[in-house]
Amino acid sequence: MKKINSLTLKLTAIVLFISLLSVVLVAVFTRYATVSAFDRMLVEQSRKEFIAIVTAYYEEKGSWDGVIEAVRVQTPNPFAFKGLVLVDQNNRVVLGDAHTHIGQPLPAQQLAQGMPLELNGERIGTLLEYTAPPPRKPEDELYLKRTNQALLLAAGGVSVFALLLGILSSRTLTRSLRELTAATQSMAQGNLEQTVPVRSKDELGQLAASFNRMSADLARANTLRRQMTADIAHDLRTPLTVIKGYTEALRDGDLPATQATFETMYQEAQHLSSLIDDLRTLSLAEAGELTLNRRPTSPFELLFQAQAAYLPQAQAAGVTLRIAADDALPEIAIDPERIARVLGNLIINALRYTDEGGQITLRARAHPNGVLLSVADTGSGIAPEELPYIFERFYRGDAARQADNGESGLGLAIAKSLVEAHGGSINVTSAPGQGTTFEIFLPAQG
Repeated sequence: MKKINSLTLKLTAIVLFISLLSVVLVAVFTRYATVSAFDRMLVEQSRKEFIAIVTAYYEEKGSWDGVIEAVRVQTPNPFAFKGLVLVDQNNRVVLGDAHTHIGQPLPAQQLAQGMPLELNGERIGTLLEYTAPPPRKPEDELYLKRTNQALLLAAGGVSVFALLLGILSSRTLTRSLRELTAATQSMAQGNLEQTVPVRSKDELGQLAASFNRMSADLARANTLRRQMTADIAHDLRTPLTVIKGYTEALRDGDLPATQATFETMYQEAQHLSSLIDDLRTLSLAEAGELTLNRRPTSPFELLFQAQAAYLPQAQAAGVTLRIAADDALPEIAIDPERIARVLGNLIINALRYTDEGGQITLRARAHPNGVLLSVADTGSGIAPEELPYIFERFYRGDAARQADNGESGLGLAIAKSLVEAHGGSINVTSAPGQGTTFEIFLPAQG
């Protein structure tokens, strides 16, 4: 929890810092803009006032003689027009500042930067500006002071709001993280099935949804692992128990050493060996270490051999086993023994749940990138809710995966692994009472 609290404080501090920085920058720029605009207004007012005074004087007197005294009389503040320089028609200073003196001639280049003064359409002089804005009046200073106070109050209010917003947003953001942390801690203690609320559709919401899916998958995988372990132990124990019982009976002389006794023991040993081979094949295929002896193979030949191998069993069960293949199918680069085993597993599965009088069809069709093989039966079918799980090891949710028939329960899992080892895919479609179809895609090139 310390880390979560630390993250909350960090997020709050970040939001507060950014907000304060923004407020300070806005306040500084606002004050600068306000003061600059105010000073420009004072300069403009001072200029207009000065122009009005000197123009009125010239209109009354007809010359600039005595203009300095007139300006002083009408403007008690000696700094009101500081920086303003008045030049007559002859380009000589008649009212200057510290940088000029009365009667000083100014060059035309310097006068070009000034403002011409006109009276009745006649140029009477030029106004030049050299220095900073005039000093502010007390009421001007009061206005700027109140403006600064308003900016400070606004900055303080925004800072408080930013602090509250930072606390609220950081707690909202970290709430999902706290829930995820608690859930992961529970998973670490062995409680794999955990669910956290998905509170949004953003990255945190996606993380929560992904966590829920991961948790559900882990819980299911753990359940399947325990079930698989129990199933393997059961399937190994059964033949071992039979073999052990027979050998003990033979040792003690309670059972005669007949051909039938040894045949039973041999069959159980074969079943045990088959189960071990199935587990090894499945492990190698899923680890990507299964050796494939690929060679160009005819799809029709595959189906023909599979039909020949299981035709006696189909006839004994009263089930028709037929082939339906397209003409001129391309050869595919596969390990024919591995794919034959896949077809065999699917045919055995179909025979197990197809009643007498039913039919199993082995099909081969062309595909743009390879060949499609399928095993379709008219059996009892599989419930829709069971379809996503039938390729899992020892899955016993539906009839297709029962283990009371002498099979290892790994047939479909092995079929899927072998097909995928060839770069292909296997899918199933089924409905209760309407049969089942397994379709295999095998690429033309391995």
